[in-house]
Order: sequence, then C-alpha cells, then structure tokens
Amino acid sequence: MAGNSARRGAVRKSGTKKGQVVGSGGKRRKGLEGRGATPPASERTKHPAARRARAAAKATGPAASGGRGRPPVRKTEDGPENVLGRNPVLECLRAGVPATALYVASGTEADDRLKESVQIAADNGISILEVSRTDLDRMSANGMHQGIALQVPPYRYAHPDDLLAQARSRQEPALLVALDNISDPRNLGAVVRSVAAFGGHGVVIPQRRSASVTAVAWRTSAGAAARLPIARATNLTRTLKSWADQGVQVVGLDADGDTSLDAYDGSGPVVVVVGSEGKGLSRLVRETCDHVLSIPMAGEVESLNASVAAGVVLADIARQRRGR
Repeated sequence: MAGNSARRGAVRKSGTKKGQVVGSGGKRRKGLEGRGATPPASERTKHPAARRARAAAKATGPAASGGRGRPPVRKTEDGPENVLGRNPVLECLRAGVPATALYVASGTEADDRLKESVQIAADNGISILEVSRTDLDRMSANGMHQGIALQVPPYRYAHPDDLLAQARSRQEPALLVALDNISDPRNLGAVVRSVAAFGGHGVVIPQRRSASVTAVAWRTSAGAAARLPIARATNLTRTLKSWADQGVQVVGLDADGDTSLDAYDGSGPVVVVVGSEGKGLSRLVRETCDHVLSIPMAGEVESLNASVAAGVVLADIARQRRGR
C-alpha cells in the first residue's frame, strides 16, 4: 500500500494538463497574433458614435437597387420629395413627373390605381421597391399613404442669367416672368404652363419664402416644367435690376397699377413680375418696376388669381408680338 501511495503521489506531483500547450507544434498560432490598431469609435458596436452612425444610416435613401429598400424618412430643403397616396401618385405618374422610386408596402391590396402606377413605373424604368408598412409610416405624418409612395428628386434650377441667354440664342425679345410672394406651388405650376404656352423663355422665383418646384407644381404645369427653364434667384430685386441694366423692361402686376394693359407695348424685352393676391408686390420689387400694370375688368371683381392674371398679360403680349 505504501508503494501504491507513493505512486499515486508521484502521479499527482508530476501530472500535466490534458492536451497541447500554447505554442507547441505551431498550434493555435492565431491566438498569439496581435489584433492591430483599435478601430474607430463609429465601428465599435456598443460605442455611442456607432449608435449615431446606425441612426443616420436609417435616415438615408433607399437601397442601391432592386428588391427591398428603406425609404427616406427625412427631407431636406433640396432633398427628394415623397408623394403619398394612390390618387396623387397615379396623377404624378400620368403627368410624367420625374421619379426615382415607387414604394409599395408588402401585403397591400392591389386595385386598379395601384396596378396602373406599377405599370407606368415599370414602363418608364422607375425602380419599384417593396417595403414594410412601417417604412411608409415613417414617410407620412399621418400614415395616410394607402400603401404606396413615389419619390421625386429635387428639381435642378437654372441660373437667372441662363434665361436671358436662351432668349438671345433664339434671337427673340425676352419674355420672362418673376414670381414675388407666391407660396402656392399650384400657382407656380399654372404660371409655368402659361409662360410655355405663350412663347416665354423662363420663370424666376426667389430662393426663400417662395413656392418651389414640387410634385404638385410639376403636375399643375402639365409637363411644361420639363421644357421651360425655371431659375432661382438669391435676391430677386438684385436680379431684376441686373436684367434692367441689360435692357429688359421690368413690369409689375397690380390692380392699382399706374398703366393699363390696353395701353402697354410689350413688343420689347420684358419681365412680368407677379405678386400674390394677399400681399401683392413687395416694396423693393415694386420700386424696381418700370411700370405697374393693371388689367381692365368689368363687374365687381377686385382682382384675379395670380396665375390667371399672368396668363392674361402673357396672352396680350404674345398677341402684340404676332402683329409686329
């Protein structure tokens, strides 16, 4: 027994761990290698910077192509616009409003409007993305998207100088329209349509406090926004003065104008400045005008809608130019 105890003690004393030790035979070499430089904070999963990066990624546009994509949930001033609802989306597609993506919620019940929207988008090469209803909810303040949304890219505005250059390239007296205090995109779209119909060369709008070329303006213009340049001026008054220095007559529209449309000669280069029904022309713009026109009217009507008034004046100027 004593010998057995000695042997057991010897075993315990000289015993080793099972398996090979680190470094023996070149095994587990990767475990001994260095891990390199510490990754940036945005790439460390639990770091606050990484959480902020993931949140920013969710707020960006859809996936690059095909299949499922996450629609944008924020819109900057010059970012893409999201048109929501089956009727508005279909109207935009029928009107040829440029679009980059059509979003359809998974499991949405298809009706004739949705089927036609998908067909038009497919025919025009617009990406059709299937997304979750939650994604569409993020695009709408009230959730009234009806399972469909259309993404319209920001409009590419011309420079005000380009409008005069176009008129000169056509060897025609310039016929331009400037909008002052017009905030309704439907009025903007209607004016663009009238300018195109009566041979005008472009429209200029202020960069701030003005309607911009949205999907509504596109639709109201009946496609004219695709053919007629629209410029945005950092300072409308300064732009009008610059045009005046180049021989363009600046003419404002107001019910209390000092010149009747019947007595006005619009055969030369002219820019017609249209103000809103409520505010009219701003003070500085009015002071820049060479004439302020009034439209003779019968009856008790005090004034016309801004886009209607612009159409009347443009039609009369076009008539005068045809009779030269």
